[in-house]
Amino acid sequence: MDMPEADGLLLADKAFMALRELLTGGQLRAGQFVSMPDLVKTIGLPIAPVREAVKRAESAALVRILPKRGVAVMEATPDLVRDCFHLRTILDQEGARELARNRAGAGLGELRERHQRVLDEARAGITPSLQREAMAVDWVLHTTLADALGNDSVREIYSRNRDRISVIQHSRPLLPDRIIPAMEEHLAILDAIASGDEQRAAGEVRKHFRQTLRWWGIIV
Repeated sequence: MDMPEADGLLLADKAFMALRELLTGGQLRAGQFVSMPDLVKTIGLPIAPVREAVKRAESAALVRILPKRGVAVMEATPDLVRDCFHLRTILDQEGARELARNRAGAGLGELRERHQRVLDEARAGITPSLQREAMAVDWVLHTTLADALGNDSVREIYSRNRDRISVIQHSRPLLPDRIIPAMEEHLAILDAIASGDEQRAAGEVRKHFRQTLRWWGIIV
């Protein structure tokens, strides 16, 4: 039996969107435990739809249900960090190849300018607002690479993996010493795409993956 609708959405859908926002926004952090009563209070919806939302979040590997205790947010273990970023890299490099093959670099000019602006400002001095902008522009590039494949199944997989990476990223602040090299690595990807060189574009994506893992203390 369906749960009551509210504002055109099932309460369970609203509860899941609220829970997802708590997780990807960092209000619930990797490895954190939260009881069901506290979660119901935070989300502000009845317990039935919240329970359904938690089940959906568990199926997406964002949380783990602890029977009669509550909910544990996924932990940012080295293996999970490696797996999530590796999956993103597999899809990103195929997207980079596709964009290079189609000579799509000209259409990415605005994105390149945005990266260059963040890089220039970071070299002058990093502020909290610039850190937020750096994270936003980071995701724009990665989403652009995945979308280049034009595959709805890939988009679904990518979206779920993005949620897990978002939880992982909030387990460790984006330190200033990562912003500059990350922007430089992204610009190298964009320049390789603009050159039309598929192998180079894919190679720059893999370099970015290795540097990201090193920043997390994982050597590959």
